[in-house]
Amino acid sequence: MAGHSQFKNIMHRKGAQDARRARQFAKLIREITVSARQGLPDPASNPRLRTAVLAARKENMPKDTVDRAIKKASGAAAGEDYAEVRYEGYGPSGVAVIVEALTDNRNRTASDIRSAFNKHGGALGETNAVSFMFDRLAVIRYPAGVADADAMLEAAIDAGADDVESTAEWHEITGAPDSFFAMQDALESRFGAPESAKLDWRPRTTVPVDEDAATSVLKLLDVLDESDDVQNVYANFDLPESLLQKLSA
Repeated sequence: MAGHSQFKNIMHRKGAQDARRARQFAKLIREITVSARQGLPDPASNPRLRTAVLAARKENMPKDTVDRAIKKASGAAAGEDYAEVRYEGYGPSGVAVIVEALTDNRNRTASDIRSAFNKHGGALGETNAVSFMFDRLAVIRYPAGVADADAMLEAAIDAGADDVESTAEWHEITGAPDSFFAMQDALESRFGAPESAKLDWRPRTTVPVDEDAATSVLKLLDVLDESDDVQNVYANFDLPESLLQKLSA
């Protein structure tokens, strides 16, 4: 399990869940807002919005909250105008970090993220400073019960996917980012809504870290994740399972 997934795993197990839930809802609403404004305010006709709604449902956001966010975004009032920005840098022990943000004030967000890196043993770099260490992928996941491995592989190939990994619990379909929505539509037509669908950054190689380094890296990622402007944080560190369990306790 690489850094981003491990970080989320640890954060979900730790305390202050109400605060984290509220912050996560705010991030999801921001993504719904941007998605609704960039296309039609109808998830059936707007693949990005459909993906945002799916993510909200996965986090158990009430339907009326989702509907209000879409209605507000598509209303006459312009409201906040968010820009999509990506930041890249290095954390402690040379761990590569990618930060995706939706912001209505680039200067504020850049300053906050630079400060987080500087205060926690890292350094913010230029655009593309570390993204070459990652693959940008469309990732769609279904529960194992929707189809057997052969049927899912056949459907994924027909949908334009590049790869499928099947386990006893799930099928994970990956492909090129520009194939994301076509893949999603094709698979939904056969298997219904997926468990999750997103664009992801997957590290090509990972950096092993010991407990001290892991604690420092996780602190940086936690501070970044607490920013209202930050949507996603990715990193290429790797923890042994025993250390993951210890830090999650």
